[in-house]
Amino acid sequence: MKKTLALVAAAGLAALTGCSVSAPAPAGPSPSESVAPASGGTEPAPSAPSGATAAASGAREACERFNSLFAEYAAVRADDAGGYEDIYLQAEDAKDTVAGDLRGLFAALSLLAIDHSSTAEAGGAPAQESRDAVRDAVFANSGTCTAEGVTLRL
Repeated sequence: MKKTLALVAAAGLAALTGCSVSAPAPAGPSPSESVAPASGGTEPAPSAPSGATAAASGAREACERFNSLFAEYAAVRADDAGGYEDIYLQAEDAKDTVAGDLRGLFAALSLLAIDHSSTAEAGGAPAQESRDAVRDAVFANSGTCTAEGVTLRL
């Protein structure tokens, strides 16, 4: 089980390190997030689970949800692998309800939680790369969340 979790964490870390985190998202909607024209566009809508749209949650709700999940993560006992796995699952579910750069917040948190889960029973800590991924995602989305009146917390 620990090897599987470690493999999942390593794969998630590899996926996150391939993402570019160069600057915070713009405060206003980007051209790709603008309202679609009434006439059918040529680009298909992104698929999401349960027929939900990728933008099911607004930016404000996503930022508040991240803060809530991170607070839950911080409250998990250091040796409670199951508690970290619960945060991982919640972050994965939350990731599927948002679009754009905000997905990175939940992807990074899920990576951190599963990484911490794999080391919890031995009293270890998550890898520095996992912690850095969360920090980078927070910085990358701080502009968007601040514009919505939410300050991301670590």
